[in-house]
Amino acid sequence: MIIEQPAIYLRWLYPRAYWRMDRHEKAVYLTFDDGPIPEATPFILDVLKDFGAKATFFMVGDNVRKYPELFERIKAEGHQVGNHTHNHIGGLRHTIKEYSYNVEKANAYIHSHYFRPPHGWMRMGQYAWLSRKFKVVMWDLVTRDYSKWLTAQDVVNNIKKYTRNGSIITFHDSLKSIDKLRTALPEALQWLKDEGYEFRIFP
Repeated sequence: MIIEQPAIYLRWLYPRAYWRMDRHEKAVYLTFDDGPIPEATPFILDVLKDFGAKATFFMVGDNVRKYPELFERIKAEGHQVGNHTHNHIGGLRHTIKEYSYNVEKANAYIHSHYFRPPHGWMRMGQYAWLSRKFKVVMWDLVTRDYSKWLTAQDVVNNIKKYTRNGSIITFHDSLKSIDKLRTALPEALQWLKDEGYEFRIFP
């Protein structure tokens, strides 16, 4: 549960970040990290369109540079975009200056005021700097679709077990995830729809 649904003490580390939205509203916030890439993102966009669902894509700047047509499609189809650094770098291995430069480099392509740190970690100084300019978005549920130890059904089961009102749900449009998502994403969205959840993007 510590992995799929972050413990309270982890949420205290970044108190101004979004971890979970309004717990009184039957709504979830779908997010996708690490893209866009041609091997995964088009399929995800097709599924979202089938369900009439909007999502937020936290994108790697260098991927946006390489695949601008996918970036434009994401926006054209009404989805939200967020910054996930330019090279998917971890905050713990870089100084505030290095990390902030990489985020700004990505934002020259992405133009968003939403940010999610790769791996869910950053130094407190980095967080303090970033939260002045960006709304930091974490998550209430990480599906672990990237894990080689999980099957597509395990990903769906995580959705069914941990989703609650206001959950920010994290998937990945990545090579590690796409084989599972081809089965898990439509099944998960159908279950969420059947349970009465509305799909929303951030204010």
